[in-house]
Amino acid sequence: MPLPCVEIQTAPNPRHAVIWLHGLGADGNDFAPIVPELVDPAWPPLRFVFPHAPVRPITINGGMAMRAWYDISGQEIAQRQDEAGIRASIVLLEELVAREVERGIAHENIFLAGFSQGGAIVLAGGIRHAQRLGGIIALSTYLPMAEKTDAEASAANRAAPIFMAHGMLDPTISHALGEMSREYLKQRGYAIDWHAYPMAHQVCMEEITDLKRWLSSRLV
Repeated sequence: MPLPCVEIQTAPNPRHAVIWLHGLGADGNDFAPIVPELVDPAWPPLRFVFPHAPVRPITINGGMAMRAWYDISGQEIAQRQDEAGIRASIVLLEELVAREVERGIAHENIFLAGFSQGGAIVLAGGIRHAQRLGGIIALSTYLPMAEKTDAEASAANRAAPIFMAHGMLDPTISHALGEMSREYLKQRGYAIDWHAYPMAHQVCMEEITDLKRWLSSRLV
């Protein structure tokens, strides 16, 4: 069964969906309040799906159990990555996509969005997904398992649009790491719409406005 989720529909009979993954220690309620700020009344009906990550012990937090998409073992998050946990969460993401398809949403009308850990999963999972997606939204994050990209990326999403945004003052996932991930993907031909803001590990109104503009051109 897919993960339990918070769901918000902007109108009946949606034909587009946004699957939005939260960050470490949060849950599916974390980004639900963004919907009224983000949605344009002119958009077609949308279903927002905010899943709750599984609860697991997190090494960097002394083994404390919390909702997380994978374990974090140290401050250098791009090193000693929890590849097994990342791959397991990509499978969970695939199950959520499959459920939207079963509910009548075409693959090309599904957007994957995520913040921090959630953004890492949608980036890694989105470029591996076998069918063309509507787009990928990766906020304050990085590309995990980058060295496996060339061997595992799906040709279907080589041209999928990617919105990446990062805080220039981010102490959790450095702006430099976000930039490295952006450049890594750009070198492989991915279309990255990059935005940086004078903020920490968070989301700001200017970012929401930029994302709204990006989505408006793709929700038809």
